[in-house]
Amino acid sequence: MDMPAPSRRVLDRKADIVARLQDILPAEAVISDEAETRAYECDALTAYKCPPLAAVLPATTEEVAAVLKLCHEEDVPVVPRGSGTSLAGGALPTADSIILGVSRMNAVLETDYDNRLIRVQTGRTNLSVSGAVEEEDFFYAPDPSSQLACAIAGNIAMNSGGAHCLKYGVTTNNLLGVKMVLMDGTIIELGGGHLDAPGLDLLGVICGSEGQLGVVTEATLRILHKPEGAKPVLMGFDSSEAAGACVSDIIKAGVLPVAIEFMDRPCIRACEAFAHAGYPDCEALLIIEVEGSRAEIDHQLSLIIEIAKQHDPIEIRESGSEAESQRIWLGRKSAFGAMGQINDYMCLDGTIPVTSLPFVLRRIGEMSKEFGLEVANVFHAGDGNMHPLILFNANQPGQLETCEAFGAEILKLCVEAGGCLTGEHGVGVEKRDLMLTQYTAEDLEAQLRVKDVFDPKWLLNPAKVFPLSISLDRRQAA
Repeated sequence: MDMPAPSRRVLDRKADIVARLQDILPAEAVISDEAETRAYECDALTAYKCPPLAAVLPATTEEVAAVLKLCHEEDVPVVPRGSGTSLAGGALPTADSIILGVSRMNAVLETDYDNRLIRVQTGRTNLSVSGAVEEEDFFYAPDPSSQLACAIAGNIAMNSGGAHCLKYGVTTNNLLGVKMVLMDGTIIELGGGHLDAPGLDLLGVICGSEGQLGVVTEATLRILHKPEGAKPVLMGFDSSEAAGACVSDIIKAGVLPVAIEFMDRPCIRACEAFAHAGYPDCEALLIIEVEGSRAEIDHQLSLIIEIAKQHDPIEIRESGSEAESQRIWLGRKSAFGAMGQINDYMCLDGTIPVTSLPFVLRRIGEMSKEFGLEVANVFHAGDGNMHPLILFNANQPGQLETCEAFGAEILKLCVEAGGCLTGEHGVGVEKRDLMLTQYTAEDLEAQLRVKDVFDPKWLLNPAKVFPLSISLDRRQAA
């Protein structure tokens, strides 16, 4: 993975830059020792690593503003970082950059149950947002598999979703407002305690902008009443194509489960060995969850099961207890960790029309044989958000490069099928050089001009999102 050459001017002035950072932050909030900065050399896309110049951990919006103002004056690149769970290299530093982590900014600032909102600092983890309101029977809907660890800052940067996004939407559908610091240290607020703000939809521009436009320090989030009840059902099929066709037919029938999750045999085996969820022995598995009153649950499940039977499932199993439901979801939520126990892998994130699921799954299987690398599929099937896991041996020369080439072909396939490069993981460094596969040069120019307005010096999160040659030219021009 190519990265821009570090600025010699910045590297030569490291001691002075660190000293100035220590003037505006507590001593423990500035990390510059080479060994200690290695903790920030990568995110969850561990194939690519680069220790930063230094890392800072501010505790307030004002401290973030002071850091950014200094870096702006000194032309020092800044890489915003939440919890470092990005699977697309979204928080990968350059050697001349400062990592700005928001992990110390994790407070709940306001809860308003009447207006169904919560305001938090963005270093707070996703799951702990629901934890802050669960005693009042509320919850925060977006639920990435990494929700125990991932930060709201990263969720906003990547517009993260999760298993229940089919019904509740992704982060942008649950984000009401932000406080954000621009690269020059200016603090701005967008949106607020309401669903829509007047004027340009700048909040929509910020959500999913991958740290290219500013550092979000506070977020106002929509919270919802917990449903009266919920119930998952397991369905096993003898082929991925049959499971994909079942998903397509459920959606076409107008039934809206809260979640439809897909796993194929390699993933089923790994998850079962890890979580002992009681999954059936089959080629493909669907976990479909519905919610509401008892009558609503029974009605929806009867419709779903009737549709599923048209695709000859080898097993249909409704959860019989809360403990069984939790065990079913533990298996799915543990998928990435379970796969990591058996092999190195690269997790992709392409999105396709639901009707294309059978075709795309078949083509991925064919390409797996062509490239000689196994693929495990686990994804949010209800909205076509695929997460193929390409298994490879990082210690075998050439396998990473083969994995990268295979991944690029899968993502191109998603675009050709009418989908897009990413649904919730973001572009990061992983997909930046595929952007012209989805967008025309004119489309990219419109995005680049937005970046020019918010970050004229092109210092925020360098080498991400845009093809490297384009971003380098833009920075030099600035």
